Amino acid sequence: MADDGFTPSEAARRAARAGLRLPADRHADVAATAEHIHSVVAVLRELDFGETPPTAAYRASAEEPHDAAV
Repeated sequence: MADDGFTPSEAARRAARAGLRLPADRHADVAATAEHIHSVVAVLRELDFGETPPTAAYRASAEEPHDAAV
C-alpha cells in the first residue's frame, strides 16, 4: 500500500490479482473500506498487551457466576 492511501486503482489491481470481478463503479468504495480497515488494524497493532496471555490459555469455570443482564 502506498503512503498516500489505498487508491481505487490499487483496489482494482488487487481484486483482479485475487481473481475477483470488481465493477469500475465499486473501486472507490472498496478502496475507502480497505483504507478504513487498514487504519483500524494499525491502531490495534499499537496496543501493548504486555503479559496478557492468548485466549487459548483462558479456561471458563463452571463455578463462575452467570450475572449477565438481558
